[in-house]
Amino acid sequence: MKNCFYLLCLAGILAACVHAPRQHDDWELVWEEEFSGNSIDTAVWSRIPRGTPDWMNTQSHDDRCYAFRDGCIVLRGIVNTDLEADTAHYLTGGIYSKGKHAFQGGRVDVRARLHGARGAWPAIWMLPFDGQTYHWPDGGEIDLMERLNDDSIVYQTVHSHYITTLKQRSNPPQGGTYPIVKDDFNIYSVEFASDSLIFYVNYEKSFVYPRIETELEGQFPFDLPYFLLIDMQLGGAWVGEVEPADLPVEMEVDWVRHYQKHAR
Repeated sequence: MKNCFYLLCLAGILAACVHAPRQHDDWELVWEEEFSGNSIDTAVWSRIPRGTPDWMNTQSHDDRCYAFRDGCIVLRGIVNTDLEADTAHYLTGGIYSKGKHAFQGGRVDVRARLHGARGAWPAIWMLPFDGQTYHWPDGGEIDLMERLNDDSIVYQTVHSHYITTLKQRSNPPQGGTYPIVKDDFNIYSVEFASDSLIFYVNYEKSFVYPRIETELEGQFPFDLPYFLLIDMQLGGAWVGEVEPADLPVEMEVDWVRHYQKHAR
């Protein structure tokens, strides 16, 4: 019995270590969102409106796409049962800090659990805070996480004028994939270094996009302030058709944290 007790204690400690944010002596927490209330903090976040791109054409303010549960915000993809009120066949929930809260430099961590469905395409990503000056893709796009269907991997990718307009997608590679723990919470991160963007999954380094010497313009615009988008998405050319029998589908977001390096 004593051995069993020790094993249970050890298991509890290990579980706590897995779910606790990893602290480093040279990082300082400067901002966090715990989603601990029962409503969206409108000083920081807005619900993402409908738009024409694939990722945006099911975004909705419908309350059925949003919930708060167990200290998480829940973003849902659902079948739309009222086509007279909204002509989209599917509705999805998403939030962003556009025009309200900027992230610049340091490291951004987001802890989330992704539920799978055919046609599900949840994403955690960043766009330039100054959208008037920096039109896509000139100011860059940073994808901390995109997941398709019920995959056991996530995609981490960057976009820029150099990559998208000049089609320099392999010099250096614009993205990579990394395994996740399916049906559980994972932590997705990006670190802004002077010479690179460094991506992590569960604090393990997963992909690096470096600044390189090149005569071509727009290769590394990633020293700007960015806003954060967290959204459930359904359907589109990349993920494919939606299976309505798999819906509703959810993304649970536990927290967002922004760290900066200690001044030396």
